[in-house]
Amino acid sequence: MPLELYLDLHSQPCRSVYLFAKIADIPFEYKAIDLAAGQNHSEEFGQISIVRKVPVMKDGDFILTESVAILKYMAEKYKASVPDHWYPAELQARARVDEYLAWQHGAVRAHGSKVFWFRAVLPLATGSEVPKEKMDAAVEDLTQSLTVLEQKFLLHGPFIVGEKASLADLVAIVEVMQPVATGLDIFQDRPTLVAWRDRVKKEIGEELFDEAHKTIMHVDSLSQTFKDNGMLELLKPRLQKMFN
Repeated sequence: MPLELYLDLHSQPCRSVYLFAKIADIPFEYKAIDLAAGQNHSEEFGQISIVRKVPVMKDGDFILTESVAILKYMAEKYKASVPDHWYPAELQARARVDEYLAWQHGAVRAHGSKVFWFRAVLPLATGSEVPKEKMDAAVEDLTQSLTVLEQKFLLHGPFIVGEKASLADLVAIVEVMQPVATGLDIFQDRPTLVAWRDRVKKEIGEELFDEAHKTIMHVDSLSQTFKDNGMLELLKPRLQKMFN
């Protein structure tokens, strides 16, 4: 029986789960959840996950939330056919993957997401641009995280853990692409990051990479989507509370 994966590819954690399932040839049924339309708040989805976030994985009666947990579960469940480099069995190599996955939540993910919301979503909710000093501070936080990614995690090899791509690289690339989707060139003057990005895209396959990122690279369509479905009014209080 294939896994059921509840995903919205606007979401970077959803993209990491989707990409890994496709790369590793893991059998799954794609269950589209449109976050912009509020489908995660539906009664039906609430029966699947009280968290009301995606991704969600359903394996028979077993339901799992949180992208990192899902990625590790898939790697373990299908380890007979999934190449070891994605989530290495060797203790120290696996620890390096886990190290990155633990660090990135409060760094590249947090800072890239903030820049994305500041540049792509908050102006829709407030009708005005984010104040320059707040935008500059958000971009600076992202810049510092990217520097750590380069100078610590990409210091000793072509990928985060040595010579082959791992779950750490998948999680990193989708997070890096989130601010890129708003038109921010985070790769300028970063040859190490550019070379790593190109290697990861090659490992994934450029066609699959582009397919997974097609939705987010057309983020400008969110404005009309929010207007059409009325979600903008629901988002306003949350966004203003988050970023005031």
